[in-house]
Amino acid sequence: MSEEIAGVRIPDTALVREATELVRDAATPLVFDHSRRVFLWGSLRGTALGLTYDPELLYVGAMFHDLGLTKSLRRTDQRFEIDGADEARRFLHGHGITGEPADRVWTAIALHTTPEIPLHMAPEIALVTRGVELDVLGIGYHEVGDEQRTAVVAAHPRPDFKNQILAAFTEGIRDRPDTTFGNVKADVLAHYVPGFRRGDFVEVIKGSAWPE
Repeated sequence: MSEEIAGVRIPDTALVREATELVRDAATPLVFDHSRRVFLWGSLRGTALGLTYDPELLYVGAMFHDLGLTKSLRRTDQRFEIDGADEARRFLHGHGITGEPADRVWTAIALHTTPEIPLHMAPEIALVTRGVELDVLGIGYHEVGDEQRTAVVAAHPRPDFKNQILAAFTEGIRDRPDTTFGNVKADVLAHYVPGFRRGDFVEVIKGSAWPE
């Protein structure tokens, strides 16, 4: 029987069940619950906005979006968003979903920390970002009803979430500081990693090999 939270049905498919178990095994409870909330917020916002989207693809995008923070799946040579995007595409290919649909999920995850641009793309891409922005930044908080919000948080609690997610971000990216150049995660390291110096776009231009 399909699970329903705040009026949102969790797709009852083998793909979704396997995605759920993979993330449950790889991620901390903090990241697992956050990822499920991202799916739920994204679904609620999508319905409110009248968007047509594939719930399975949205689910995989939401569930895999922070796998780059996990100990077993993160790398140190690329942005954490790409870690999760690559894992999602491998997972989908393993289930026979290839081409544009798999690439759509990859893009949804890779761009989920990039403001504004994903909102102008395919619904699954936009809704992963909307779900993340609502859960982490509170953007769209009042666009979700009080009863819906209460039901989602009851199913997937967020105790001390602000501090805990910042700690998870720090731990997941502190050993690859160069990957935060030009993106929001540089703010995290600036707050929590002593001695971190963020990259400067102007300095890169002025210091390039071009003579003028």
